[in-house]
Amino acid sequence: MHDLVPYLCLFGAALAVTLLTTPLARRIAVLLGAVDYPGARRINKKPIPRMGGIAIFLGIVAAFVTQYVGTTHLGWPVVLVPSPKLEVNYWMLVVAFLIVFFTGLVDDYRSLSPRKKLLGQIVAASVAVAGGLVIGDISNPFLSGGFVQLGWLAYPVTVVYLVAYSNIINLIDGLDGLAAGISAIAGLTMFVLSVWAGRLDAAALAVAVSGASLGFLRFNFHPASVFMGDSGALTLGFALGTVSLLSVTRFAGLTTIIVPLVIAAVPIIDTFSAIVRRLRGHVSIGHADRGHIHHRLIDEGYDQRQAVLLMYGWTFLLCIGSLVMTQVETLPRILIFCVLLLASMAFAWHLRLFEPVLLHHFNPKTGADELVGPDDTAFIVEAEKMHQAGRHLPERLRRGSPSRKGGEK
Repeated sequence: MHDLVPYLCLFGAALAVTLLTTPLARRIAVLLGAVDYPGARRINKKPIPRMGGIAIFLGIVAAFVTQYVGTTHLGWPVVLVPSPKLEVNYWMLVVAFLIVFFTGLVDDYRSLSPRKKLLGQIVAASVAVAGGLVIGDISNPFLSGGFVQLGWLAYPVTVVYLVAYSNIINLIDGLDGLAAGISAIAGLTMFVLSVWAGRLDAAALAVAVSGASLGFLRFNFHPASVFMGDSGALTLGFALGTVSLLSVTRFAGLTTIIVPLVIAAVPIIDTFSAIVRRLRGHVSIGHADRGHIHHRLIDEGYDQRQAVLLMYGWTFLLCIGSLVMTQVETLPRILIFCVLLLASMAFAWHLRLFEPVLLHHFNPKTGADELVGPDDTAFIVEAEKMHQAGRHLPERLRRGSPSRKGGEK
């Protein structure tokens, strides 16, 4: 129990500071005009400030100030000690976190273009990789003593991994409390895994993420009074991705690398299905639609709280499965992973996550090809015709480019 005291203090510091600073972050957002207004593709029915990420970031900072005080004055164990196989420059990690946070903060304020926002994430991930946070050689579970040497590919692969992890939290941030709750559950699970692996640095960051997420959830659960915005979502995603890499050694098992993906399976499936359905609908991958998991659950008749709690439960079961995976041999790990994957994909199929939501529609009045969605009369008429005739999407609806932007991620 004594060994857990420092972590409880880190958790408490992140929780308390986030609770105290979220109202301040909300006021800053209002003063700067960083407010999400209701729209056709948004869930919120009233204006909501969106810079809650300031409080989340400050909560994580508070946890590490607490760690510093505890290490230097209270005799706590030093957590910022790289393993012999993974040498990390923690100051460069700090710089990476600052870059990804300020990228999201600027986007909350000025709405950066997708390319500029992606560039900021790539720069942050590249700084982290330059600081030693790199996926190393991966063991082959089917070949005794064999492993895959990534070589120089480890660097771009790790950058892609961190950028992807940042965005999966950002993309699932569509219902009150959803991203914060899932981040808290994932953070606590990664904390347990990190403690088991003896990775104190990863455990400290994971518990800080959980505390900050739960503190913010006090104001973000339905009915939300503030959104975390990209400043919060990108920071949480980047932090979870960092934890998942810190908690493994330079030489990692393939199934060990898979565990963090299982923990984040819900937002990963949501992101993957969004790409598939937009490709099937001949729409840009980056174009917003109302086909995410939370939209589908709302369409099924669940209210916001019910939909969020259902996704919490789904994530919790996946996290329990990931903990079990680390305690069994390789073949049972693979079997558990396949069962979790098939069950999740079956649920995704039931919610029709892979079916196109946006269609191209020929407007006879203007003669233009327009992008329409389920809120548009033209979409409903066209969808009914297609259903009655049992036909696929007409060729005339497949041509053209989007004519307007959506408001939901």
